[in-house]
Amino acid sequence: MAETLGSLCDKLTIVKLKQYHSEDTNRLESLATQEAQLINEMNDFISDAINGLIPLNRLTFKANKVFKQEGNVVQDIKGSIGQVFAKLAQVNCDLWHEQEKVYEFETVLPLEKDLVVKKLAILNLERNKCIDIIDTAFSGLIVK
Repeated sequence: MAETLGSLCDKLTIVKLKQYHSEDTNRLESLATQEAQLINEMNDFISDAINGLIPLNRLTFKANKVFKQEGNVVQDIKGSIGQVFAKLAQVNCDLWHEQEKVYEFETVLPLEKDLVVKKLAILNLERNKCIDIIDTAFSGLIVK
């Protein structure tokens, strides 16, 4: 996947989740390094885009998810880049906790298994939608 502002935002939220859920000193040091690298990469990406150093067609990289629309309703997501970034962080938190259930899937009640899988699918669609919206909004700012 080509790096875009949305994909960098996504990666940063995941690093922050890992930091929150980790107590291992070595892992936390590694994650702090990753966080700093991602922040620098985001800053460089934004600066380069503003200065015309990134071709406009590289500011977006649509997920182009192919899925059955019926029964897979993804909520409408709107707002500023910051608001959508916050929504992305929330979606990634929700994904984290739902994914935790899969690691011990044998403990999930049979009647709940389908719900877990469905929720993971919808959350992943929302995640990709947030990334696309961030990219499109940022591209729109640069084009102006």
